[in-house]
Amino acid sequence: MESVLVSACLRGVPCRFDGRGRALAEMTAALGGRAPVAFCPEVAAGLPTPRRPAEIVGGDGHDVLDGRARVVDDTGHDVTDAFVDGARRELEAAREAGCTEALLMARSPSCGRGAVYDGTFAGELREGDGVTAAVLERHGIAVRPATGD
Repeated sequence: MESVLVSACLRGVPCRFDGRGRALAEMTAALGGRAPVAFCPEVAAGLPTPRRPAEIVGGDGHDVLDGRARVVDDTGHDVTDAFVDGARRELEAAREAGCTEALLMARSPSCGRGAVYDGTFAGELREGDGVTAAVLERHGIAVRPATGD
């Protein structure tokens, strides 16, 4: 059976920064009969749940990977290394499961696709992708956002 990578929080796993999950009723239809491979890059990288909210400052996930931006939490603590490590771990999980597509949490500094929070912690969005979405895209895995709000 074909597999699809899915943000673990969208499967109801309480791994979001606020300690909650965001199971989506629409997820079954979005999976289209494929087996879900649930993964949370922040947890895989050793960040706690719950944890401080984080945003990308200075760009998006592609900029983080290229060394032009950082991921920081709302106290100013730099968590870039953990976000990059988690993204690489998610890529490894996707490859092991044979996933060619990922359904990821919208707007997240890890999983966001097309739009992420702008680094001001004011709820504003900017165009771009999260760190994990950027890693997956760079390695040929199609990323689709799924909202959990």
